[in-house]
Amino acid sequence: MGYTLQATVARPYDRTVADVRAALAEQGFGVLTEIDLQATLKAKLDVDIAPHVILGACRPELADQALRIDPAIATVLPCNVAVRAIDDDTTVVEAFDPDAMTRLAGDALCDVAADARTRLTAALARLTEEN
Repeated sequence: MGYTLQATVARPYDRTVADVRAALAEQGFGVLTEIDLQATLKAKLDVDIAPHVILGACRPELADQALRIDPAIATVLPCNVAVRAIDDDTTVVEAFDPDAMTRLAGDALCDVAADARTRLTAALARLTEEN
C-alpha cells in the first residue's frame, strides 16, 4: 500500500524542477511553498545530500472541496511533490498520492482525491513524455 506517485526522468535536476512546475501548472496547480532540503540540511546539520526540493502544490478548487468535507485534511495540504537528483542526468519526482487521504479521512473524499490523483498522474506522465 504505497503513498506516492513516482516518475523517474532522464534529465538534470534543475531542468526537471522547472518541468515539474510547468506540468503542475498545466493541471491547475500552483506552488505555494518550496523547501530546499539540500540547503536546509547543510545549514542545520552540516549534512551533504544530493539536490532535493519539496514543492507544496495546490489546486484551490480541490483544497476547498476537501476542506468542506473534512477540515482536518488541512494537515496534509498542500500536495507535496518532491524532486531529487539521483545523478547528473537522472531525477526522481514523487507526489503524495491523494488516494492515501481517503485511507485517512474515509470515503467522503474519494471524488476529490480521484480528481487530484488524475491531475498529479497527468503531470508526472507529462514529464516522461518530454524525454
